[in-house]
Amino acid sequence: MAELSEALLSVLPSIRVPKAGDRVHKDECAFSFDTPESDGGLYICMNTFLGFGKQYVERHYQKTGQRVYLHLKRTRKPKEEDTNSSAGDPPRKKPTRLAIGVEGGFDITEEKFEYDEDVKIVIFPDHLDIPRDGLEGLPDMVRDRIASAIEAILTADSASRKQEVQAWDGEVRRVSKHAFSLHQLQNDVRIPPCGWKCSKCDMKENLWLNMTDGAILCGRRYFDGSGGNNHAVEHYRETGYPLAVKLGTITPDGADVYSYDEDDMVLDPNLAEHLAHFGIDMLKMQKTDKTMTELEIDMNQRIGEWELIQESGVQLKPLYGPGYTGIRNLGNSCYLNSVMQVLFSIPDFQRKYVDKLEKIFQSAPSDPTQDFSTQVAKLGHGLLSGEYSRPASADGEQQPDQKGMQNGIAPRMFKSLIGKGHPEFSTNRQQDAQEFFLHFINMVERNCRSSENPNEVFRFLVEEKLKCLATEKVKYTQRVDYIMQLPVPMDAALNKDELLEYEEKKRQAEEEKQPLPELVRAKVPFSSCLEAYGAPEQVDDFWSTALQAKSVALKTTRFASFPDYLVIQIKKFTFGLDWVPKKLDVSIEMPEELDISALQGTGLQDGEEEMPDIAPPLVTPDEPKAPMLDESVIIQLVEMGFPMDACRKAVYYTGNSGVEAAMMWVMSHMDDPDFANPLVLPGSSGPGSTIACPDPPSEDSVATIVSMGFSRDHAMKALRATNNSLERAVDWIFSHIDDLAEAAMDISEGHSAADSISESVPVGPKVRDGPGKYQLFAFISHMGTSTMCGHYVCHIKKDGRWVIYNDQKVCASEKPPKDLGYIYFYQRIPS
Repeated sequence: MAELSEALLSVLPSIRVPKAGDRVHKDECAFSFDTPESDGGLYICMNTFLGFGKQYVERHYQKTGQRVYLHLKRTRKPKEEDTNSSAGDPPRKKPTRLAIGVEGGFDITEEKFEYDEDVKIVIFPDHLDIPRDGLEGLPDMVRDRIASAIEAILTADSASRKQEVQAWDGEVRRVSKHAFSLHQLQNDVRIPPCGWKCSKCDMKENLWLNMTDGAILCGRRYFDGSGGNNHAVEHYRETGYPLAVKLGTITPDGADVYSYDEDDMVLDPNLAEHLAHFGIDMLKMQKTDKTMTELEIDMNQRIGEWELIQESGVQLKPLYGPGYTGIRNLGNSCYLNSVMQVLFSIPDFQRKYVDKLEKIFQSAPSDPTQDFSTQVAKLGHGLLSGEYSRPASADGEQQPDQKGMQNGIAPRMFKSLIGKGHPEFSTNRQQDAQEFFLHFINMVERNCRSSENPNEVFRFLVEEKLKCLATEKVKYTQRVDYIMQLPVPMDAALNKDELLEYEEKKRQAEEEKQPLPELVRAKVPFSSCLEAYGAPEQVDDFWSTALQAKSVALKTTRFASFPDYLVIQIKKFTFGLDWVPKKLDVSIEMPEELDISALQGTGLQDGEEEMPDIAPPLVTPDEPKAPMLDESVIIQLVEMGFPMDACRKAVYYTGNSGVEAAMMWVMSHMDDPDFANPLVLPGSSGPGSTIACPDPPSEDSVATIVSMGFSRDHAMKALRATNNSLERAVDWIFSHIDDLAEAAMDISEGHSAADSISESVPVGPKVRDGPGKYQLFAFISHMGTSTMCGHYVCHIKKDGRWVIYNDQKVCASEKPPKDLGYIYFYQRIPS
């Protein structure tokens, strides 16, 4: 006991009691996916509250000198059956929320185990073990301090749990800000208990009662064209009356309430009072229509698509071992799981992060949970090592619907870090896999400024040619890209007659309230998609520098270089004429081998004359500081919910070239910190007209451009010329490559000649070029009607066979649905 007391007294000053702001990592090792359930348990530093597996705790002690750790070891055991319950398992509940792994949502796994927990203190370097109940005999002050620290660690919400508390749930609703101050007109409107009809059309379903004036109007049109005629939302735009309740969903328990002002489903604590204003007694109402959640769940469980993509109707052989590790769904994180499985199947990412694992871990900062390279390397090792690729069931037996389910890895730290500060990826809502892919690529760019960059396998140059039809003069520009976005020409479908017949049968079934006919999917040839990509696109209201006036131009897109890995996104998600997002239900037979050599750019050709390089004037002569912007385009963007100032900038920076170009600008700049700031014009002052570059370029932006292969001087000049806009700066460099290569330019006073640009400095980004012949090696598929809901899986070709990765399930694929993919990954065929 004397030795024990001496040891504890020596480490007592370093033992801390976690406070409210401390992150307690008691569920996962900072360097591996070891947990308290792992063979060696988990060691929690009682000073920093970082968690470490048995393999890494010694390293932390050697690096930091922290000697005292709380060791947690949990052993799983089957739950004791409730002898009072009736025999047999209860039926699986139907989901009532469009969410994964939350109450009322889709159940991933059912917890059938309990845990025995062993807690002890371990003091390094002698590995002195002190059981939790072995503190008796110590001085009261010492015992109380250590006991309170242990208790606080055990009861504190873990860092991962704090993230999960924010898990997305399709039906988590907040109280509307209008609920307690809603103004209701004294217009003597009384609503009958049934027999409703839209006051502007003949719709008798999907009806919404505006709770200010009592107007009954139809809802929005759904993704597939069904639903309403948008009369309820149009009424809000005309009147500003914010709250509406869906008729047919009113019961004594509540109803669907939507706030147009807040653009979300909301709660109204005063709903009974608001309905009574129009003579509606909630206690006497019965449900006659589907709630919005039920509608969305129905739309997202379309049997054909879900079963085909997940290969649900086939008995699949589970796979285990290195490279065949599943990833747990952390609450709609399947988009992340699919993207990372594909990326770590590429040798460049393996070499960068997994092969250099030890070097990365050795140079990790004091808090490795916040280090990008550490967490990416940890994820890559978890996927490729095979250490976590084991059957989920402890006894080796699995239920039929759990066949192939693994323990897998749960990348909570990685997900938390990669989404930190991002308005979407920091949540647990479903996301677009393509947007996450680009977000991760951007994070890699930021963290590989002076080292090997695996992104180079995807990076390529796009050549865009604009031809003014009035003067026949041309303009060539180049830009960096990582994805080939392939349009889907629906008019090229091979089964048009079948589609028309299906639509007619569907319409009749809906009118007669009969079951819908079997789905007929449009079959579009891949060759037609490729032709659409390469076809000239007409650009109206194009500012021709040759004419110094507006003209019509043709834009042609080609490849200025071919990457090692070609990523193709099928543009299935689009906007309808009413700007409602929708998904194209289409089948495209993607080729196993692909040759896009015909899309190689040619550059300026003999006989072509370039337009002068003059910036288009966006101001009128009588109002030199007022931008002449297309208000109709601005209004369309604002009606979609984007900030007015952001919409004005979108129209300005795309040169009044139309709503599609402005929309693309908005989507690519939504993450900018100044996205919603007022428009800043070059050469003047005030909102919308301040000096072009009031602040020096940020080192972060300069380093990002330099990491792409440009010189520091190029980066500085480009950022100054584009008001510190990172994306426009890269485009600016491409459009001024010839000028930059011909002459040395000092960017500010005091620079030496060595700082000036020399012809010996290579101009352009680091891209790998080669033949345009590829073979398919992976694809990511999406199930559902929108990127904001549904489910993602990926198929990867390994060792000559296709493998399906469906979160924790990893199996040999029998019928890979290559025609239903969303993002395809092609690898260059060696010449």
